[in-house]
Amino acid sequence: MGRVLAVVNQKGGVGKTTTAINLSAALAMEGLKTLLIDCDPQANSTGGYGFSRDEARKSTYDILIGESTLSEAILPTEIDTLWIVPSSKNLTGANFELIQHDRRSYKLREAIAPERNKYDYIVLDCPPALDLLTLNALVAADRLLVPMQAEYFALEGVSELVHTLERVRGTFNPELEIEGVLLTMYDDRTNLAQQVRENLREYFKDKLFNTAIPRNVRLAEAPSYGKPVQLYDPRSRGAESYSELANELLTRNDIESPRARERKAEAAARGRPTVRFWPYA
Repeated sequence: MGRVLAVVNQKGGVGKTTTAINLSAALAMEGLKTLLIDCDPQANSTGGYGFSRDEARKSTYDILIGESTLSEAILPTEIDTLWIVPSSKNLTGANFELIQHDRRSYKLREAIAPERNKYDYIVLDCPPALDLLTLNALVAADRLLVPMQAEYFALEGVSELVHTLERVRGTFNPELEIEGVLLTMYDDRTNLAQQVRENLREYFKDKLFNTAIPRNVRLAEAPSYGKPVQLYDPRSRGAESYSELANELLTRNDIESPRARERKAEAAARGRPTVRFWPYA
């Protein structure tokens, strides 16, 4: 059964959408069938794959209000094993329209259910707010991936995040867990960044990913070209970091990707050991 991973933080500007776009691409380039669902009315994940939020097509909005199935809204991307459900400008209105619906918090979960087994990973890009859109994503998800900047205010948001998780788990989704906390825009040259990392490690223990995403010009440029950084500049630090994150995520969950098996077979044929985390062998 496919794993549903929500990329979530109630604070904006922490690299949430950048992570959703590029982690999805990294998983897909490991040969895993991956579906990215853009649940954010800003539609930045949609734009990050070269689609316009203004184009007339089925979207997350239509799925949530019951005018489309998930399969009807899925679009292919440049990566063979990656698909996307786009957002649209109408999605903002879903918060109000869903209020009158029965089981309004379960709409996305119910839409995903018939398609779940077709994918290895379903990644949800959530809005930076705790509204009905985010709640639908949290109810649909198995695990949360939480991007955080290494700054003082990130620490203030930790207790709020844990409180939100407990509320959702207690009322809607008892199986929901934190997959991991990811440091983004990380600069290990600063004392503050190092201190925040230590504090997060103390609080979250092994839930804090060892991989940290650095500030990187190529990561910032890629969305304007409608591409994930892996296609825009595969040798950039940003691309390599998200590939490392994907491999760390898979290792945590004891998943060997098709690409990892290929690397292992190639290394065996050459008579030398496999390099586990290098995605471009």
